[in-house]
Amino acid sequence: MNPSDEEKQRLSRRRFLASGLMAAAGAGLSAAPAAAAGTTDNAPPAANPSPANVVEPFWDKYQAGIITPVQKHTNMAAFDLTTSDRADVIQMLQAWTAAAARMAQGQTAEPLGLDASGPAADSGEALELSPARLTVTFGFGAGLFIKDGYDRYGLAAQRPAALVDLPKFTGDQLAETRTGGDLLVQACADDPQVAFHAIRQLSRLAYDTAQIRWVQTGFTADSKPGQTPRNLMGFKDGTNNPSVKDSQAMNQFIWVDQEGPEWMRNGSYVVVRRIRIALEHWDRMNLAFQEQTVGRHKYSGVPLGGTKEFDKPDYDATDKDGNSIIPENAHIRLGSAETNGGAQILRRPYSYNDGANFTAERWPPWRQEMEYDAGLLFLCYQRDPRTGFIKIFDKMSKFDMMNQFVTHTGGGLFACPGGVPTGGYIGQHLFEKA
Repeated sequence: MNPSDEEKQRLSRRRFLASGLMAAAGAGLSAAPAAAAGTTDNAPPAANPSPANVVEPFWDKYQAGIITPVQKHTNMAAFDLTTSDRADVIQMLQAWTAAAARMAQGQTAEPLGLDASGPAADSGEALELSPARLTVTFGFGAGLFIKDGYDRYGLAAQRPAALVDLPKFTGDQLAETRTGGDLLVQACADDPQVAFHAIRQLSRLAYDTAQIRWVQTGFTADSKPGQTPRNLMGFKDGTNNPSVKDSQAMNQFIWVDQEGPEWMRNGSYVVVRRIRIALEHWDRMNLAFQEQTVGRHKYSGVPLGGTKEFDKPDYDATDKDGNSIIPENAHIRLGSAETNGGAQILRRPYSYNDGANFTAERWPPWRQEMEYDAGLLFLCYQRDPRTGFIKIFDKMSKFDMMNQFVTHTGGGLFACPGGVPTGGYIGQHLFEKA
């Protein structure tokens, strides 16, 4: 069947935009003043001390949003590709790259024009807003390489060995509508509207090529500079992260090197888990039990038996009766490098709150049961998920005391390529190699 005139116009417009935006992005945005750009070797602080108009660099060796100082808000979307044409995917990725580079500078996704006879070049809700340190990070799911047994785009031979199907862990209750996806896009910013705007524009540019499979928003506590942010359980989250200032640790645990396909060099693998926390039950537990569950003092963040938050936990310490001060099934013990053969991951978590659910009335007394639909949007980056998240979480899923309060309901594993050189597009080396 021949395409209609309308379909031809739509395809022609998308190709024009992709080529035009890439040219504009390469020519204009690369001239952004270096003084306005953040660096990629700073440890993620608990709070953002930077002015709202600071621009995080887009064109770089590594993708932004991985070791970038953590922003206050995230908007994440997974997409399923709806085209069988490889050229369509390339054109969409070109348009996405150009739009992301523009939006990171605080510009509209596409150059604005005066022609009002067609759709607007930008939805407009971020006009006059600052860049808010926006970063857009892209990931490729297994479905990009092969799906339902089909190599749709000739990329199957380029699928990294590390891009495995995550095993079904003990206690998983993953919903299909919240899990997986061919592509992942994460927008992070210090303004939630800026982050939403970024995902909305990329979705708009993908209308003819991909559709959203699931979305999730998240936020972090606006903590004081130098403090570790707290999660919704009230505990500090991320104290044991490897320092992003330690280039040796980043190269060892986070960045892919020569062991992966060439297009993944300087990239990383992200595991996403949407984890509902039964806050309505957690809040009824006594403080001592909560601290034993986590392995830290709640108010200070100090590991049990320690004196300062960043003290190295002493997993050999015992009390006068010979019991471990940090319980054998405490959360921090089971997730530590010391108990996992040195395995480390870079955690970049956000909290989420999607409201509450109510059940039927019960007796006694006559009242509705309420469950928060809130918890942790857990993200972690690593050089290889088989020696990172999978190795660590396999044990945690079986023995962690915290499991009685958390349920994993969605997420996925995605390969995040290295950064984009000026004027290139995300995934360019993948498509050129295949």
